[in-house]
Amino acid sequence: MVFLQRLYERRLLRTIREGTMPQHVVLVLNESDVLSDGTDRLKSFARWCRELDIGILTIFISIIDESAGMQIGERLAEEMKEALSHITDNIYIYSKEKVLDDGGCESCSGMRINLAIGYGGRFEIMNAMKDILEMVKEGKVAPEEISEELIEEHLCIRCEPDFVIRSGGKRLTDFLIWQTAYSEFYFTDVNWENYREIDFLRAIRDYQKRQRRYGE
Repeated sequence: MVFLQRLYERRLLRTIREGTMPQHVVLVLNESDVLSDGTDRLKSFARWCRELDIGILTIFISIIDESAGMQIGERLAEEMKEALSHITDNIYIYSKEKVLDDGGCESCSGMRINLAIGYGGRFEIMNAMKDILEMVKEGKVAPEEISEELIEEHLCIRCEPDFVIRSGGKRLTDFLIWQTAYSEFYFTDVNWENYREIDFLRAIRDYQKRQRRYGE
């Protein structure tokens, strides 16, 4: 049985390598997924992405307990960055307590991993609008000059995802709500603690079968 499963995985992998690969993948998890399972599965997921030459992996961890959000976020950020440092040196952390103005995706070589912990899309857009309004106040920008391009310049994460994987859930989250307007979404039936490489490969195969329309 195990032999047949591995044979199926190898055939699936060969098929996937012949198709179009997403260059920016987003993985959406809850804090309970990581706290209960540790970082081993995250390391495996990042390794699977690297083996498929996926250039950018963004991992979003939603923080349910906001009263303890800062402590949980700091703990997760430290543990995840240490674990994923074996995959790549290009790791960037985003949270409400520590927002990095590092949205560019073309400056680093090798795989890039963004760790967004409790960093919601509404919070990001609110900060971007505050920056733009300050520019208007200072006379650097006229109100009529505010455009989509200007807003995007003030977002922290400016890499638009190709593919968003939501593990064990059926609802969208408040993350990258601007950047994912034209992304493809995939909701798994498998909870994170049971997530396997075969589940990841099936998700990529599903992505490759779709025809991206970019809002058209």
